[in-house]
Amino acid sequence: MITKKELPLCPVATTVGLIGNKWKLLILRDLLTATKRFGELRNSLPEISQKVLTQNLRSLEEDGIIVRQVYAEVPPRVEYSLSELGDSLRPIINTMAEWGIEYQKLINTETSEII
Repeated sequence: MITKKELPLCPVATTVGLIGNKWKLLILRDLLTATKRFGELRNSLPEISQKVLTQNLRSLEEDGIIVRQVYAEVPPRVEYSLSELGDSLRPIINTMAEWGIEYQKLINTETSEII
């Protein structure tokens, strides 16, 4: 977890530092819908490597945004879900999705007017 001394003064910079890369946002997007296993996350993000997915999951877990649950089974089963803190990001990610939809509509409208 980031220490108080490591936090940027700007709250926006803090948020960007925690969730501001492409993969973290897409992992969070997937976990907003349900708890997922590693393979499910990997399948939903076909361009991500196993190493990068693992690194991002560990980082999100260390920052308290997701919870990793290991089940003592053979073969071992590991599931990832949002923590309470992670779930508090829901309105932010939903707003980003809504903005993205409106932007796509705008671009599609402008493109069809040019043709």
